[in-house]
Amino acid sequence: MAVPTFGQPLDQEQIAFFNAFAKSCRHSILEMTKNSQSGHPGGSLSSLDYLALLYRVVISQTGESVIVSHGHISPAVYSVLGELGYIDKEDVVQNFRKVGTIWEGHITRHVPGVLIGTGPLGVGVSAATGFALAERLKKSDQKVYALMGDGETQEGQVHEMIHFARHYALDNFVLFVDYNKVQLTASIEETLNIDIKKVFEAGHWHIIEADAHDPESIWNAISEAQTVTWKPVVILGHSIMGKGVKMMEEDGQALKPTWHGKAPNPDDAVESLLALTPTPEEVALIEDFKKDIKWRPQDPFFEEDLEDVGLNLGTPIVYEPGSVCDCRGAYGKALLDLAKHNPQVLALTADLGSSVMTKFVHQELPEQHFECGIAEQHMVSVSGGLSLEGFIPFCSTFGAFMSSRAKDQARVNDINRCNVKMVSTHCGLSVGEDGPTHQAIDDAGSFLGMFHTRPLEPCDANQTDRLIRYVASHYGNFYVRMGRHKMPVILKEDGTVFYGPDYEYKYGRCDVIREGEDLTIVAIGSMVNEALKAREILAKTRPHISVEIVAATSIKKFDQTLQKSIEKTEKVLTVEDHNTYSGLGGQLARYLESNGIAVTDYKMLGVTEYQLSGKHTELYELAGISPEKIAKACVNLTL
Repeated sequence: MAVPTFGQPLDQEQIAFFNAFAKSCRHSILEMTKNSQSGHPGGSLSSLDYLALLYRVVISQTGESVIVSHGHISPAVYSVLGELGYIDKEDVVQNFRKVGTIWEGHITRHVPGVLIGTGPLGVGVSAATGFALAERLKKSDQKVYALMGDGETQEGQVHEMIHFARHYALDNFVLFVDYNKVQLTASIEETLNIDIKKVFEAGHWHIIEADAHDPESIWNAISEAQTVTWKPVVILGHSIMGKGVKMMEEDGQALKPTWHGKAPNPDDAVESLLALTPTPEEVALIEDFKKDIKWRPQDPFFEEDLEDVGLNLGTPIVYEPGSVCDCRGAYGKALLDLAKHNPQVLALTADLGSSVMTKFVHQELPEQHFECGIAEQHMVSVSGGLSLEGFIPFCSTFGAFMSSRAKDQARVNDINRCNVKMVSTHCGLSVGEDGPTHQAIDDAGSFLGMFHTRPLEPCDANQTDRLIRYVASHYGNFYVRMGRHKMPVILKEDGTVFYGPDYEYKYGRCDVIREGEDLTIVAIGSMVNEALKAREILAKTRPHISVEIVAATSIKKFDQTLQKSIEKTEKVLTVEDHNTYSGLGGQLARYLESNGIAVTDYKMLGVTEYQLSGKHTELYELAGISPEKIAKACVNLTL
């Protein structure tokens, strides 16, 4: 059977095949939701015809990327992949949503042909623009096709995506909106009336309207999309929820949400399943088409976390003794050096390039820098898409925004085992006068429950440089936090740079900055400098107290260096510019308890309440993490 070229009308044989293909897919959708007694048949059936024709005519020939943002229509996705022979059709029909299988309720990367798992609405379309941007950077002529539900347009992240795709003129991006006018609660008009067409008109997209159940209308829309330049394309597919299953379609036409997330009763499904059973002639048509399939998806592959990706690390920058630097500046310079040596290293920011210091990349390598505007959620999701296409995106904003506004997006990246480097500046009370809305004191804890994301915090400019190079060169999601203020570089007791050119970072590494016998101060980030000042105070006022200072770098992993120090002194004082509940203090206590390490005294210093505006030194004093307060705590612990 001939595969039509773009712009060429479908002939009767092709239409007959399409109808047979879609009919068989509908049978699978109904059967898998009946068997599992859960799932979302309504939207699966309304999206199916577009998805089926797209795969049958385009994807099966080219292997271009398809991203399904409304991941709950997994029955539609799995039915099409099964009908093409990409996955085991009978297995998914019998085991959909069952424990121990890969056929999850929302699409997942474990399934061949699924490029990114989605579920939280709005995330998938943002990630899809990452795939489209990646094709642009690769100078590929392939398009990226995405699908979303109409109610999904209510998500703010979708609006962020719309502006981003238009700003970067992603004319290789074709988005289909399943416009069945029904969402979970009620019709769109009743739930939150939104004019979807005007939303995309305001975003200056090329808009095509189509009958989402007419193969010729769908094909004409896809063909027209190929001719559009300098702007993304949206196909508004007018559809009916539950299309093709009489009892569901009737409710869909009445704009009732009955079948959005309701599975059919087994007895009620019998008649519909019989009506959707392909005839022998239809089965023959489908089998005959399989001979013409040119592309097949690869088996899913997941990179190992922390695997060295073989990056050119460039030359570490050394900040000499006496230098007073901020970590964010060191981050920006290290990132620029990495980007110069590795074109796959990208910088993204959300209207804060001059604050988070991605400005250095923007100034020298503008083609590797992407401004997302004030759209942190989109920035993190588009980074996820870029990373799954082989790029190494560093996305940066303030800690308060990355960890709160974009946590959902970071979590989806974590589930998908992406390779996104989130770097946040202006964390903790270090941000000072900006006040409590910007003083991120819970941000590191936002990533503790994510199994494939690792929070890090450097203590000076030199360690920042090494950490950033490590993060770039090792696979996985990272969250690197740092403050705003400048501070001296950490020195050895002989006055030389502690984190010199030979320093090699390894995830979880802890360093003994100063040796002692009576007490271990475990500090992280800017608190290492404050602890050193406290030690100097003690040397003058309590010279008999011998304090050991250990710099930690992660609240998720601690090494033998720290363990040996604590076993030696048996007294611990943790210090952090963060709350202790989900920060260093709480996590180190968990580590000690889990490993059976006993201590005689354990005290945590951190931020215990929101602070107002003030210089960071003043706020440190108020929060009890200034050098004087650290020294006083040391005295009390050693009495």
